[in-house]
Amino acid sequence: MEGLTAFINAVNSIVWGVPMLVMILGVGLFLSIGLKLMPILKLGTGFKLLWSGRATDSDSTDKGEISPFNALMTSLSATIGTGNIAGVATAIFIGGPGALFWMWCTALVGMATKFAEAVLAVKYREKDSNGNHVGGPMYYIKNGLGSKWAWLGTAFAILGSIAGFGIGNTVQTNSVADAMSANFGVPSWVTGLVLMVLVGAVLMGGIKRIAEVAGKLVPLMTLFYIAAGLAVLVVYADQIPAAFELIIHSAFNPVAAQGGFAGAAVWAAIRFGVARGVFSNEAGLGSAPIAHAAAQTNDPVKQGLVAMLGTFIDTIIVCSITGLAIIVSGAWTSGENGAALTSYAFSHALPMGNYIVAVALAVFAFTTILGWSFYSEKCVQYLLGDKAVKTFRLIWTLVVPIGAVSSLEFIWLLADTLNAMMAIPNLIALVLLSPVVFGLTREYFAKQKAKALES
Repeated sequence: MEGLTAFINAVNSIVWGVPMLVMILGVGLFLSIGLKLMPILKLGTGFKLLWSGRATDSDSTDKGEISPFNALMTSLSATIGTGNIAGVATAIFIGGPGALFWMWCTALVGMATKFAEAVLAVKYREKDSNGNHVGGPMYYIKNGLGSKWAWLGTAFAILGSIAGFGIGNTVQTNSVADAMSANFGVPSWVTGLVLMVLVGAVLMGGIKRIAEVAGKLVPLMTLFYIAAGLAVLVVYADQIPAAFELIIHSAFNPVAAQGGFAGAAVWAAIRFGVARGVFSNEAGLGSAPIAHAAAQTNDPVKQGLVAMLGTFIDTIIVCSITGLAIIVSGAWTSGENGAALTSYAFSHALPMGNYIVAVALAVFAFTTILGWSFYSEKCVQYLLGDKAVKTFRLIWTLVVPIGAVSSLEFIWLLADTLNAMMAIPNLIALVLLSPVVFGLTREYFAKQKAKALES
């Protein structure tokens, strides 16, 4: 095990080195500039489209299986999870408060990345043998870039099918088992078995059942967690200005060791801020467009405007609340790490804060397992065909309890490494297909402007 950990550590240091950080932030910045900052300027439009797309319309001529709202909720089910609770805490524990600043930067440019991914997913999606729409990086690489780039789509599908077992399965189960054991005394193996049964029950219903569950659980649990986080910030309201000052200062200056905090260099703040930011909101990974490809819409740009909200909600809102709670409460110098650090911060402000975090983590992780099962399933379907789907769902379900009794450090390391490797083919495709994204966006807003002038 030590040899395997050392090997993955070596790979991790390469794939999360300067080139990867430049690629993720660079591609996001390139797309933001090419779109003239449209994702930020049109946030309101995105929320309006989200609200109007809450349900599927059987009489509509729009193609797709799930509503635009549920497509975003399925996407959010995969992104709002341990990354928002344990991931943010780990970034601050290793990189200091400045890591939160770099998470914000990743999210702001990541909105353009997520927009482009969804636009291309709807533009180049296909129908499978059951008549369901399928899409994502492997399809927009194959259909958008042509046969000479097909190997890149295959590479993404291989990485996505494997990565999901770390990012969206065992990491989630491990974090839930840890939280349930620490707060309620539930044995890890029991948590693993319960999650396995619940996941299996939902997965057998396919994307429609996943979307239905996500459409109900994700908004409810997100609002609950945000309310609890805001309560923590109210308790420490006098510390908020100093917290922002510390975040900005730490983003560009080393942080000295204090209390249980070991100290951190600026590079650590950047590296773990960007890495955990991407782990949380998944902008650039190419996972979210797999869900958005199933949305009931005929306009790629409309779904892109809905999709970009995922990054905003996940990181700018939810991750910020977690990070600020950890910093204003002073918990970041406690020496705690992961979900335990977030629990420590909430419990010092709220009577049952640790239980709130544990329940939120359990629900978020459960929905993440569901969302990522769909992503990996579509990658396997792309590689092996429709017949492989049922077998994949069975294997995915059986792997769930394994994460509950495995090493947290090793699983986080593996997931972090696979994250970066999965992003590479997708980022290349986004750059090469950016003219398509820019062209469709210009065309859409030109039509909207013409309609407004006519009315």
